Amino acid sequence: MGDEMIKIPGMMMIGASGRNVGKTEFACSLIREFSHQHDIIGLKVTTVDEGRSGCPRGGSGCGVCSSFEGNYCLTEETDNQSDKDTCKMLAAGATKVLWLRVLKQHLEEGIRALQAAIGTDAISVCESNSLRLIVEPGLFFMFKSVGLNQCKSSAAAVEKYADQTVFFDGSNFDINLDGIKLINGKWVHKMRATAIIMAGGRSRRMGQDKAVLEIDGMPAINYIFEQLRPYFDQILVSSSNTEKHRLLGALVVPDEVADKGPLMGIASTLRVSRNDTNFVIACDIPEVDIDLVRRMVRESGDFDAVVPQTGPFQYEPLFAIYNKGILVEIDKAIASGKHRVIAPLEKCRVKYLDSHGDIQLRNLNTMDDYCEFVGKDNHDNI
Repeated sequence: MGDEMIKIPGMMMIGASGRNVGKTEFACSLIREFSHQHDIIGLKVTTVDEGRSGCPRGGSGCGVCSSFEGNYCLTEETDNQSDKDTCKMLAAGATKVLWLRVLKQHLEEGIRALQAAIGTDAISVCESNSLRLIVEPGLFFMFKSVGLNQCKSSAAAVEKYADQTVFFDGSNFDINLDGIKLINGKWVHKMRATAIIMAGGRSRRMGQDKAVLEIDGMPAINYIFEQLRPYFDQILVSSSNTEKHRLLGALVVPDEVADKGPLMGIASTLRVSRNDTNFVIACDIPEVDIDLVRRMVRESGDFDAVVPQTGPFQYEPLFAIYNKGILVEIDKAIASGKHRVIAPLEKCRVKYLDSHGDIQLRNLNTMDDYCEFVGKDNHDNI
């Protein structure tokens, strides 16, 4: 397999920790919900260990997984009446449903054939665990049963990649379909997390308020807000100018103590946040790498903070994840007169995300930076 993930943003991938956890019921619910406006393709991917006898799900099995010749077998479902998973997806309204059976060692070859069959821009709902090892879909949900901790090996191998773990009680899921959207052919959903836009700086090097500089016909703070809105169930703005920086749907949180820098802004907004997981972004970082943000959220579980490393000894604490529990150390740092954002991190469990120089975050610190970003040749009319 290649070293890089195959990106398929139009794919909603659904994994399962075991049997009877609501995976197919949810897939069918999505297809029914979205097939009125979009052509949705249903997919099922079954991986088979080469040379393994019996059924990959356990027991003697029916033999269909191991009976195909070659490295993979791709078939289209035509029956919408029987009780098979693929039949249920077709009955739910999928334009077509394909089943890929593939030797695990040839999974990439199989998915390339599947892409060729459906097209690279297809919108799909796919049942699979192992496929997440090589594919980065628009969304990946892992389904589990309430009260059951058992997890089959294929699920355990990819559980860390789940955008959300969904629990099924036998009748209902603990997720609302209203939070899932298709935007420009990409599956998105609102994470159980808060985004915090830092807009309280003095913008000394810029010479004017960075938050209200115009980008694509709107203030920079609105430009960032619109990128974040589909992905977070709460957005806060850190600013003492509650009127100037007020946004539709975003609460403006003033600093508890004025003129103490961005660390005080982070503390003040974390105290108001309704979520444990919080993404902090400075208003001078206009382009939100949402795939990076999703990765940081996924990897934040056992840490107080996740901070990207943009180069040797270079970090970006104002494009980072902060667990609400970090407030204890932030308060201690502020009380002792330490106001740098990195001060409390020395006492915390921090994951520094090193992507070997692949992480690029653009900061608009000066008017020249801004003019270059928006394509202006000079400062006229700014």
